Amino acid sequence: MHYEETGKGYPIVFVHEYGADHREWEQQVRFFSREYRCITFDARGYTPSDVPEDPRLYGQDFAAADIAAVMRHLGIPKAHIVGLSMGAFATLLFGIRYPQMASALVVAGVGSGSNLAELDAWRAASAERAEQIMKQGWQDLALEAGLSPTRIQLQKKDPRGWNDFVAHLREHSPLGSALTQRWYQGARDPVYAWEVELKTMMVPTLLALGDEDGPCIEPNIFLKRTLPNCGLWMQPRTGHAINLEEPAAFNREVQSFFSTVERGRWSLDA
Repeated sequence: MHYEETGKGYPIVFVHEYGADHREWEQQVRFFSREYRCITFDARGYTPSDVPEDPRLYGQDFAAADIAAVMRHLGIPKAHIVGLSMGAFATLLFGIRYPQMASALVVAGVGSGSNLAELDAWRAASAERAEQIMKQGWQDLALEAGLSPTRIQLQKKDPRGWNDFVAHLREHSPLGSALTQRWYQGARDPVYAWEVELKTMMVPTLLALGDEDGPCIEPNIFLKRTLPNCGLWMQPRTGHAINLEEPAAFNREVQSFFSTVERGRWSLDA
């Protein structure tokens, strides 16, 4: 797996979304590396990390375990974990399965594909999308993705940042993206399936969400009601890629969250 680290201090591990890679955390790395050791990495299926050809090497179990593997390789026993979308899903699962390795979780834009009434349709659409990516690649599909209802906000706010997002997406491996779409995005659990585990997961957690990220609003309300040690921050007039759309606000809220956790003042019982 390809990883990069910047800065010194307490470690933060950033976990990217499906449509991005380690480069989309640049504005967070530049900000937090002043005081923290920042680690970004590319998930399996995203070059320059390996792109396994075996579909059995993709999925939610690998996504959570890969965070732990990167940390162990770097000799990091415990860290703050920050994830967006697909990466937020992995971050949340990491908190359930590896709570001893997480000092704080930032779970941003999580919940797509969790609507139970539409779950079968989500899985079918993911399989169809995977076939489309495998056949066509990202050259034209990246533009389509960038103009989707929860992405168009980035183009309106930051045209250059949106251009970078689309350009980076066009560089992704069609094979890796297709297998990730089919066996991770399309086959993962809805967050509601973890209700029992979430009720006992005590890692300090900040849920971050744009108010125009429609598919993720209800799952985040569920998480707020279920996680015993979490807070919910919603940024107005913002879509899915909250860290790209509103980097100053995102960095500020995450910094405040980390500071509160590090001072031992996050828990309402503290």
